[in-house]
Amino acid sequence: MNGLQKIVGLAVIAALSLNLGSAVGTRAQATQTAPAGQDAAAGAKPQYTMAEYNSYQAAAADKNPTSQVKALDDFVAKYPNSALLIYIYPLYYQAYSQLKNYPKVIEYADKVVALGDKVDAGARYQALYARAFAYNAMTADPANANTVAKDTALAKSALDAAVAGLKALDEVKKPESMSDDAFAAQKKQIQIYFHATAAQAGMALKDYNAAVAHYKAVLTLNPDDAITSYRLGLAYMAMTPPRQMDAFWSIARAVTAKGATKAQSDKVKDYLRKLMVNYQQAACDNLTDAELNELLQLASSSPDRPESYKLPSADDLTAARKDMTMRSVVEDLKAGGDKAKVTWLAACGLEFPEVPGKVIEVAPGTDAVQLKVAFVTSEAEFESASTPNMDVKVVGQPEAAKLEKNGAVHFTGTLVSFDPDPAFMLHFDKAKVKEEDLPKEGTKKPAARRPAAKKPAQ
Repeated sequence: MNGLQKIVGLAVIAALSLNLGSAVGTRAQATQTAPAGQDAAAGAKPQYTMAEYNSYQAAAADKNPTSQVKALDDFVAKYPNSALLIYIYPLYYQAYSQLKNYPKVIEYADKVVALGDKVDAGARYQALYARAFAYNAMTADPANANTVAKDTALAKSALDAAVAGLKALDEVKKPESMSDDAFAAQKKQIQIYFHATAAQAGMALKDYNAAVAHYKAVLTLNPDDAITSYRLGLAYMAMTPPRQMDAFWSIARAVTAKGATKAQSDKVKDYLRKLMVNYQQAACDNLTDAELNELLQLASSSPDRPESYKLPSADDLTAARKDMTMRSVVEDLKAGGDKAKVTWLAACGLEFPEVPGKVIEVAPGTDAVQLKVAFVTSEAEFESASTPNMDVKVVGQPEAAKLEKNGAVHFTGTLVSFDPDPAFMLHFDKAKVKEEDLPKEGTKKPAARRPAAKKPAQ
């Protein structure tokens, strides 16, 4: 699912010109002092010469990124310790961004950040945003994505830089010309981008706790983000041990998210169902479908999974089957509650051998014989039984149609469904009646006493 395999798709702000920081040229001009050898109006010592400033201005005015990089290289070669480097380095990463040389974008963005207090929060924010964009562009490049994904040092620096970007963004002051609402809206989008970048880097590092924290931060800002909900689910699944319940809930949120297309929703739903099947390994597909539909309904109404929501695992079902008998199945299902849910998931689809019962009704058919049977495990139960609680479809034994009402019977069949109280009924398919219980042709079969049942039938 290509749409859900990519980082959050925010549009790149042209030339990183988000109006949260001062323009480079404006800051340079505002801090320009008198040329060397002349006294500044306020008596301050000049920070750079007029030649330096003119060289910087020439490089800044060059609109061709290739020639601009050369001009910047010439400037740095002549003035390696210039005070104007705080403006030169941003020109570098902007030019390299146009050239799609993303390692260089990262290199020069880091140089800006390394200047520390020499640059303001706006300049740090812009550099860190450029860095985040470069990292995401590298991970999205099919030719280099695998190599980038394995570069743990790059991922670690991307994670740290995204966190630093969030901090710098919080320090940026609102421009007077911008309304509070417009400033908050732009800031929110950039917060989402930094958190998403940090989450992706966390996944590359296999730091799933960090990935989960940042994906959840994105969803706090944008709860209906299908891509992030899906990727949050993958992060939960990748943990050791996996947090399957949280993963299922998050992926279900992706299925029902308003931002998901039908194709995306259908594909994620199919994937979620496969995860649930693998987690439970229940034999009856219809039970998985019912659980899936319930999960989708619950998850659509709440971003957070309630602690009470759980699904029995394959280990839970195996444990339930260990000492399972037909009697325990009947008792658990009639009792209801969580125990009944686990019992039914474990029992549905199993073949139960030599289930003992009393025939209440016999309905011959073209392809099968339908028996209505009362489950009994003692002589007293056999004598008192008058209401069936097992519907048994016998196949391949037409002679079963001659079974006598109120007679004893043993059958082996697959439990496929049940009706809860008040009309409790177990439904068996592909059943076979025990050979000794079948009437022999030309003879009348006497009513048989109930033989001892064999485990796990009784």
